[in-house]
Amino acid sequence: MTELVPAARLGQLAARTRSAADDWPPEALDFATELAEHYPAGDPYPGLIGAWIARQKTKNTRTTYVRQYRVWDAYARDTGTHPLQARFPLAEAFSRYLETAPTLRPVKGGHRGEKAPTGPPRSDAARANLLSACSSFYTYAVRARAAEFDPFDLVARPELDQDGSNTQGSTEEESALLLAAAYEDGPRSYALLLSIYSIALRLDSALGARVEDLGYDKGHRILNVRLKGGRRKPKVVPPATGHAIDIYLNGRSAGPLFQTRNGNPLDPTYVWRLVRRLAARAGIANAATFHPHVLKHDAVTHALDAPDAKLHHVQDFADHKDPRTTRRYDRRRGRLDNSPGYRIAARIAERLPSGDD
Repeated sequence: MTELVPAARLGQLAARTRSAADDWPPEALDFATELAEHYPAGDPYPGLIGAWIARQKTKNTRTTYVRQYRVWDAYARDTGTHPLQARFPLAEAFSRYLETAPTLRPVKGGHRGEKAPTGPPRSDAARANLLSACSSFYTYAVRARAAEFDPFDLVARPELDQDGSNTQGSTEEESALLLAAAYEDGPRSYALLLSIYSIALRLDSALGARVEDLGYDKGHRILNVRLKGGRRKPKVVPPATGHAIDIYLNGRSAGPLFQTRNGNPLDPTYVWRLVRRLAARAGIANAATFHPHVLKHDAVTHALDAPDAKLHHVQDFADHKDPRTTRRYDRRRGRLDNSPGYRIAARIAERLPSGDD
């Protein structure tokens, strides 16, 4: 693949032992190598893509960007256009293509990892995220002086409902049934699902946690969690969750918090299958579409349902930067009996003359 380090000039060290790609994470190196097979030798594009992926802070972001950008790269090549030469009309056509293009789904009976374009088209949110990923690459390419402009800059993004959530949530009773199924499945399953629920963890945060991240702060047991974007935050580990983790760890003091028998972090795909299997065992109606984030979604929703819930407390629990994001989980929104009109009308009525006078 294309080297990002220039050849030595007079007065420089002639022999070099490292390439910039030597310091890339695997996701960046693998994707750059994959793309290099489709472009001429010496083309800087694969190396530029690798450098862009490498600068993303978390493995989850890198993996997501690779999956999303791959769609655009294939589309551009199919039209005979080099991505660095793409213009606004092609980017806009790609946006329209995404509205009807089928998504990849695993092939029943196929070999491991085999997928076919048999799934439904992407949701508005998925299309918006994919277009944003493409724009992110071109922003980087412009700064690196490898592209003149971002062809996605003027492409209209799907209009999203910022106050709604498409995630199908569960009742507290259903969450309890799911956690009971996890308990019956074994200590690791129970500790994992209870942690995601009671600490409000994203899956990548849960699987990226290490035993060494457990600790104490001002009398609270905590887990030092890596959040979306790479920042760290101590989060409270409730006593029941801490007890479940301790039973699962059985004295282990190092390594991934949730690991395989070989000591490797659990694979996200395995956890998705685990959650759906346990949801089916628990008799949850939407078990076929249940996924790990539903647990965090439910935790936030149930926290907001408490009579004494305070939005800013739940917002911090959910790791949301914007309170509007937390409000999307509030099932009490829009209930007619919550209308402030009742209270202000009652108060103002006390100041008005009675109709009986």
